[in-house]
Amino acid sequence: MTEEEEYDRLAVLSDIHGVLPALESVLAEPEVAAADGIVLTGDITAGPQPSEVLDLLRSLGDRVRWVGGNADRELVEYRRGERTEIPDPIGPFAAQALSEEQVDFLAALPRTLTLRVRGLGKVLFCHATPRDDEEVVLVDSRPERWAEVFTDLAPDTGTIVCGHTHMPYVRLAQGRLVVNPGSVGMPYGRPGAHWCLLGPGADLRVTSYDIPAAITRLTSECAYPDIAEWADFYLNSRVTDTEALGAFGPRDGRGGFVG
Repeated sequence: MTEEEEYDRLAVLSDIHGVLPALESVLAEPEVAAADGIVLTGDITAGPQPSEVLDLLRSLGDRVRWVGGNADRELVEYRRGERTEIPDPIGPFAAQALSEEQVDFLAALPRTLTLRVRGLGKVLFCHATPRDDEEVVLVDSRPERWAEVFTDLAPDTGTIVCGHTHMPYVRLAQGRLVVNPGSVGMPYGRPGAHWCLLGPGADLRVTSYDIPAAITRLTSECAYPDIAEWADFYLNSRVTDTEALGAFGPRDGRGGFVG
């Protein structure tokens, strides 16, 4: 995959968060296997099985294109002594589970990626917004907010694909198509591994998998002390979309959640 080519169909996976069973379920989808490639939009590793997730994705070679997220950056900074805390409680565990080579690999990931996709033209992939890996934009963010985060974006970029908020949506904003595939490993709103097929449109997908079996597997394979509670909470999507929007709302500059 190169920036100069135009792709018919790409599978977009975001916010895997080190949940290997969820990732395996998406990679087993025939349409993912048939796609021209896979694009990752960050927060790949901050979770129970970061090393295993990286190994699996890297085994796919050039089929995968990578964008780093804020949680990946935080793991790198923690391991390199550039920070002493990570907001997510599982973060320090995930950071220590990575090899030095894997830390170096994460540190080198780009913050954005631009590819051409049939039917969508020039597509910019990022984690949170084109200019920042932890800014918040939501399906109901006001037009002024979108204009702000699109500052300095190339005029011919017609589609933005982002992640970060773990809730899937497609909307128009400032004349551009914005796509969030949702989260593979830590979905908010409803269970399942959420992802997207891109080209010639944006097709949001959710892969169902055996969540009780995945929780059992994580509990047996991961040494994080609170893994059973963590897996039950996130894999079963105990956070509703309303709760997530309420928590994220003030961070998109609106000054408070407006339902």
